Amino acid sequence: MTGESVDIPSRVYDEEPGECPGPGLTGTQRLILHCLYSRHHDGHVRQRHLEALLPAAEPWVVPYVIQQAGEYVREIQEAIRRGLPGIAVPHSPRRRLYGAFIVRNAEFFARTERRAVSYWACYHRAEYPVFGASPGGVLMAEFRAAATECAGTAWPRHTPRPVAAALTPPCAAAARPPSPGSRP
Repeated sequence: MTGESVDIPSRVYDEEPGECPGPGLTGTQRLILHCLYSRHHDGHVRQRHLEALLPAAEPWVVPYVIQQAGEYVREIQEAIRRGLPGIAVPHSPRRRLYGAFIVRNAEFFARTERRAVSYWACYHRAEYPVFGASPGGVLMAEFRAAATECAGTAWPRHTPRPVAAALTPPCAAAARPPSPGSRP
């Protein structure tokens, strides 16, 4: 399923189904239910349903996971990292799945990255002074690496530069005095 549009609800306010949602549901129907409830207004409900989605390899599940990676609940971001260990493994099926989605949906991912930075600055900066060290920052870097691998070229960054680059002004190299024995 590529080239299709998926509308992701901003929040769902319906009561969560019981512990065993619909024993008569097919696997696909269960995944759809988990996708919808991963958008629930209660963060604990979102996390439970998101964790049920993480093992899925269906392309239409990916935007629901990426959407959560850009939001403000640190525990959900940490759950995504635990539930997607293959995202950091070069050429793994999971990395290809997420990289391909990002390449096909560049604007969605750019908006997600910007949202992750905004939430970090508002809620998590005191705990993680550097965006790249925060759970959301680590996830965005892993997703960007997946997109880079899939696209075959560096994927655009919509997050703060890594710490070393952020601490060195672009003109710093030109402003340094020459080292002894070097030619001007």
